[in-house]
Amino acid sequence: MGLFGVFRYYGIGDNDGISSTADFLQIPISNIVLHHVFVGLSIGFLYATIDFVFEKFGPKKLSLGLSLAIKIIIYFFLTIVVFTLVLEIFSALGQINIDNQIGWWRTNKTFWAILLYVVLLSLVFAFIKIAIEKFGKGVFLKMLLGKYKNPKEEKRIFMFLDLKDSTTIAEQLGHFKYSQLIQDCFFDLNKVVPKYDAEIYQYVGDEAVLSWPYKKGLANNNCVGLFFAFQQQKMAKAKYYSKKYGVVPEFKAGLHGGVLMVAEVGIVKKELAYHGDVINTSARIQGECNKHNVHLLISEVLLKDLKIDRVFSSRSLGTVLLKGKHEEIRIHALSNQI
Repeated sequence: MGLFGVFRYYGIGDNDGISSTADFLQIPISNIVLHHVFVGLSIGFLYATIDFVFEKFGPKKLSLGLSLAIKIIIYFFLTIVVFTLVLEIFSALGQINIDNQIGWWRTNKTFWAILLYVVLLSLVFAFIKIAIEKFGKGVFLKMLLGKYKNPKEEKRIFMFLDLKDSTTIAEQLGHFKYSQLIQDCFFDLNKVVPKYDAEIYQYVGDEAVLSWPYKKGLANNNCVGLFFAFQQQKMAKAKYYSKKYGVVPEFKAGLHGGVLMVAEVGIVKKELAYHGDVINTSARIQGECNKHNVHLLISEVLLKDLKIDRVFSSRSLGTVLLKGKHEEIRIHALSNQI
């Protein structure tokens, strides 16, 4: 909105063919920009509040189109309220003398110009938000700058998170209700992901693949803490799951970390792809959970870099030869002491 004030009014008195009152030309451009910034901050705060309320308390099954239509209507009326209040304030200060009686906005061309500007910017911000949600926090900017046009070597931690007894549950619920269950589970997962600095690499059926830059995953035991936070989130909604699905879903996970390659792939459906043994090993470790009847397995290589003594307990399960591997790897089961 500050930029809008500059675009529309800066140097307006110097343009041939444009006439303005002497009083208006005497208003410093800084005051005009300040007025627009105040409007922008007010509208931005209200729009953000509306988005927060919709995401927090709105119906989760509401279609995108209907949700957008409702929000646009609310945006429109709140924008009128904000403009009316701002005009009252600045008219009282003697800086702007505009008729702000009831219905003033209907014939005010400046209001409609600003409203169009706000709508266009809102679309830009919406597309940016969609891109960030698609690629993950921090990844979108890196892709925008072309960081992964050529493959890069990175050290990362991966977690393969899979629904336990998924085949049995799917047969019991049927494909429609089973899909709703997966939706609810991943919705709960997304509630805890930001708290532990995790990035969701991809969803594959009833499985989610999460990733951390190595140091972020180690910090505060984020890569381990997320799993138990997700468990607590589900247990807090145990009654909901039992009533709706007749089962409280349990997940199993495998953790491993190391160096691998990351590159931008595709043109039509562009995304980041990770290539390396770390991915395969993490998936294979998760596959051992059923065999050992545990929920969380971690490689010894990663466990040595974590500091879990005070919060989590580990139990060595010895060495295993993972499918497709030529060398055995030592794994440990983790449990929460709290």
